[in-house]
Formats: sequence, structure tokens, C-alpha cells
Amino acid sequence: MSEGQSRRRVGIVGYGHLGQYLVRRLQEDGPQHGLELAFVWNRDANKLKGTVPAELQLGKLTKFLERCADIIVEVAHPCIAQTHGESFLKAADFMVGSPTALADAETELKLRKVAQQSGHTLYIPSGALWGGQDIQRMDERGMLQALTVTMVKHPNSFRLGGHLGELAQHARQERTVLYNGPVRGLCPLAPNNVNTMAAACLAAPSLGFDGVQGHLVADPDLPDYHVVEVEATGPGGFSVHTRRKNPAACGAVTGTATFAAFWSSLLVCHGHGGRVYLC
Repeated sequence: MSEGQSRRRVGIVGYGHLGQYLVRRLQEDGPQHGLELAFVWNRDANKLKGTVPAELQLGKLTKFLERCADIIVEVAHPCIAQTHGESFLKAADFMVGSPTALADAETELKLRKVAQQSGHTLYIPSGALWGGQDIQRMDERGMLQALTVTMVKHPNSFRLGGHLGELAQHARQERTVLYNGPVRGLCPLAPNNVNTMAAACLAAPSLGFDGVQGHLVADPDLPDYHVVEVEATGPGGFSVHTRRKNPAACGAVTGTATFAAFWSSLLVCHGHGGRVYLC
């Protein structure tokens, strides 16, 4: 960062494993990248004590304006974007770490509109999505005809309820398909597990949540990594198929490589104007 250039102030919403990682990186490496921590909020404020300086703890999320953040990063739950996303975007850039929130059509439309009106950017981190920028370029050129994202994890890595939760329990004995269909129908059922699929939908707005297909699989033979496969097809028989193995601790919802990917995404969150931008 050049002398005299102001730092971008970052607010972190959520203090789980990913939130803790981002806070640590901002404290240790943020200054050399022109970033500084503006605030940290967590639903359970007690979790911040002893690890986040008192002056950086935000007691009430509705008071975020007092901290003058340039970008707010949500790594908590989809309900944050649905409830507070509009207010965030009116005041700052907003990185949605739980893009499954935008599977709600009203929420997506509202946030797109506010971004355009305010001039602030709605950032979507690529996370575990490999080739997201390529998908976005294909879509912009009108060449993307179909897109399927397959996610395979150990049953313990899912946070599911209802019917899908029952299927995941059964999958402790054998590989089980939990869902196969449009991503929009899956996001409300597995909001913490399919953010990669949601990112793909936002990278390909011509298909969107109704057109991108999601394939969710529980496999007891994957104890220490997650698998993400992406298949895109275009005109004239064009197709590309990628397979990513993401190391993950047993039972972890988020793979270890995704943490560094979030940090890399945050570093490019500047100067993209009032639109939705995959980073």
C-alpha cells in the first residue's frame, strides 16, 4: 500500500471457524494489503471475549454504521443477508459468505437492485467453486447451455434436518444420493452445505438457481476430504468437467482450502461498482 493511501475497513459478521480465520488474517496480514478490522459481530457475543479486542466487538448488528466499514463480510448464516443485506449494501460493499440466501428470489432481486442504486458491490466468494470466472465468461457470451455441480461429503460433514437429515444418517452405511435437481430447491434444505452450488448459480445468471442442477451425495468413504465436481456444456458439443478434492477434517462443513480462498476473495473486493461480482 502506498504512503498516504487509506485502508479499507472490514466488518466481519460471524465468528465460527471461517470468521475466526478471517479476523486473524486481517490482524496479522491486513495492513500490508491495505485492510484493517472495523468490527466483529457474533450472535453469541461471549465467544468474542478474550480473542477480539473489546473496541472491535460490535454488540448490536444494527449499530454497524457507527464503525464506518468499507466492506462487510458475512460468514454466519443465510438469514443475515436476508435480514440485513439491504442495509449493509446501502452503506458499504457486501461479501455474502452464505450465497444460499440468494436462492430466495425476493432477496436476490432486492440486493441486486440496492447494489445498482447505491453503487456498492455485492460480492460472491468463489469458495470451493473451481472455474467460476470461466463459467461467468461463458454465461456473459451466451455460450453456457447447462451447468451441474456435484458435491460429495462424509455424512458427518452435513448439517441437515428433516428428510435429508434422515437420508444422511442412512448414508453412514453406504453412499447415498441426498438430492438431485435444481439448486433453488436444495438451498433451503441445506443452507450451510451448498454455498458452492449457490455461487455457481450466481456466476451463471442466464441459468440461475432454477437452471443450474445440484447433485448432493453423502459418502462414508470420504473421511478427510470433500469432492466438488463441475460440468459445463456449450454449443457444438463443447464440455468441461472438473473434479476438486478439498481436504477437510472429519465432520467439518468447510474444507481447509476454502479458508484461503475466502481470504483471496477478500483481497480483490474493491472498485467493481454497483453490481454482483464473483470474486
